[in-house]
Amino acid sequence: MRKPTKAIITDAGYASRYLPIAKTVPKGMLPIGNRPIMQLVVEECVAADIKEIIIVATPEGKPIYEDYFNNAVNHIRKQLRAQGKDSRYDVVREVLDFPKIRIIVQDPALPYGNGSPIVSARDYIADDEAFIAIYSDDVVFGASDTLALCREFEKHPDSKAIIMGQEVSDDVVDKYGIISLKRGDHLDNIVEKPAIGQAPSNLASYGRYLLTPEVFDYLKPNMTSLDDELWTVDAITRMAAQGEVRVLKSQGQWMTTGDPKNYFLAHLQYVLQYEDYADDVRQFITRNGK
Repeated sequence: MRKPTKAIITDAGYASRYLPIAKTVPKGMLPIGNRPIMQLVVEECVAADIKEIIIVATPEGKPIYEDYFNNAVNHIRKQLRAQGKDSRYDVVREVLDFPKIRIIVQDPALPYGNGSPIVSARDYIADDEAFIAIYSDDVVFGASDTLALCREFEKHPDSKAIIMGQEVSDDVVDKYGIISLKRGDHLDNIVEKPAIGQAPSNLASYGRYLLTPEVFDYLKPNMTSLDDELWTVDAITRMAAQGEVRVLKSQGQWMTTGDPKNYFLAHLQYVLQYEDYADDVRQFITRNGK
């Protein structure tokens, strides 16, 4: 099995918790700093030397992503040059210089569920290559999970899959899929939202996976489960029953942007960690916080 050179990034839902803005703007295009969430995920892939990125979007989101990653906005560049502000265009050049980015629409014939966008990109994955699958509403600060997954696969090329996990506190295990381990770092199964006090561990699974094409054998339209949805973690758990699926702990800080509260917290964390106005934000919070 060849090591990954492709990544599938999914943003094919309608983000109803973000209405009304989500009726016009894909969730992955909401800003963190001066970049959209999707760009942070793409940059993580670039750090791992991924050569091709496949973004699975809604029909409405497809032209927005195509514009963002391909439009050189030459009229803005000319205006900035005339004003002597050429350096402000540098961040646009960075976007245009990303590796190949292909935007596709989720297959409407597939059932609802987070596995369906991955299945929609099946034709772009060869039978002999592993690939990265990412949910765009999961961001990781301080490290590239994608790079860590690729390095782990180099050590264990016979793995059927490798998934990332991050430890969470006891009081929130009921909000996540919690990993049950066997033989050290091997996946036994993922328990979806266990009751507090009944979780098999504190290790939460989230949207960072290195998968082999075998996963598609378990992501068939008739393999829905909870809420009649097609779930990626179900497919991974089935793979673990047949062979080696490894679990890798993230060396970064995973945060979800899946709802407005957690999106705000992730945005705040990014600003405090990376922006040059972070101290101003801290001072504002100190002055106005109660």
